[in-house]
Amino acid sequence: MQLNSNCCAVSLAAIFALMSAQLPAQQSSALTAIALLPEAPSPHLAPAESSAEQNSGQPSQNSQSSSSIVSQHETGIISGTVTDEYGDVLPGAVVTLDGPLPADHRQEVANDTGGFAFNGLRGNASYRITVSREGFVTWTSAGIVLAPGQYVGLKEVELKIASEQTSVMVYGSTAQIAVEQVHIEEQQRVLGFIPNYYVVYDPKNAVPLTTKLKFKLAMRVSVDPISIIGIATMAALKQAADTPDYVQGAKGYGQRLGAISADSFSDILIGGAVLPSLLHQDPRYFYQGTGTTQSRLRHALFSPFICRGDNGRSQPNFSSLGGDLASSALSNTYYPQSNRGAGLVFGNFAVGTVERMVSGLAQEFILRKLTPAAKNADKQAHEAN
Repeated sequence: MQLNSNCCAVSLAAIFALMSAQLPAQQSSALTAIALLPEAPSPHLAPAESSAEQNSGQPSQNSQSSSSIVSQHETGIISGTVTDEYGDVLPGAVVTLDGPLPADHRQEVANDTGGFAFNGLRGNASYRITVSREGFVTWTSAGIVLAPGQYVGLKEVELKIASEQTSVMVYGSTAQIAVEQVHIEEQQRVLGFIPNYYVVYDPKNAVPLTTKLKFKLAMRVSVDPISIIGIATMAALKQAADTPDYVQGAKGYGQRLGAISADSFSDILIGGAVLPSLLHQDPRYFYQGTGTTQSRLRHALFSPFICRGDNGRSQPNFSSLGGDLASSALSNTYYPQSNRGAGLVFGNFAVGTVERMVSGLAQEFILRKLTPAAKNADKQAHEAN
């Protein structure tokens, strides 16, 4: 009987070894480790107890894995994009997250596209986002209650320009203020692309231009791509109308293009820079914007004849009139012989004057509404008040 028991034990041990060899490496190691425990029972009971311990241990491992997955899915995310009030992204803004616990405090810097994201946030907690950047008013969100596993994308994280920054120019010299004002005027474009540099929409705070700025503004208009396209278009229209009396074809178009370019450049250079510098007059149109319609009409129609001097007083606009007359006289040197004479000079002078009157009406009643930079300035002034 004892021999049979020993044989059974040997047989069971052999079967156990064979099964262990066929199991995966991880389970074989586990069974072997259990079999080698000091308190292990007799060999014929080891497989049963190993199997029981294996079965009892496996659910614990699965439970830990399941717990880890659930915990991972329960974390939430808060993200957003920092912009200014005009929709331009603001990289480098400091974004701070605060929650109910001190450990919830985090801080990030907005990336090159203004984006930020806080990952791994606990659910069922209230968070608050604060965004700051130099020169802007600090932005703070309302409380954000984050559900487990929730993703929240913040909209309209907009920073407004700090009010003290808009008034910093007051402390500069007159020349510095003039530079800043010209810089603003160079952003003025009708419909966002047509140059509208020679108009002042804030006449009360305007300062006189230096000689350098008068020439800079004249050259800026002359070389603007849209100005060049306009000259090329006018040359095509003159070609179609067969005026002035140049030949047709490519040669004629080139001559008309050159003549109109010379007219435009001489007019803006003489009337917008040379004479205003010599006579101390401002070549820009000063928008009135208020008062009766009659007073605004009068202001616009008389703008070619009345200007603001560098001393701030109204005076005869010798710069504009002289520029138109000088440009018309110069055209006698390059127009066809059949077009030259007093008729060409005074005809072009009259056309130029009428164009300025029409331009004044357009500036006073139409173009400001179509100039995005002017509309943005109105918005800033309204918010400042």
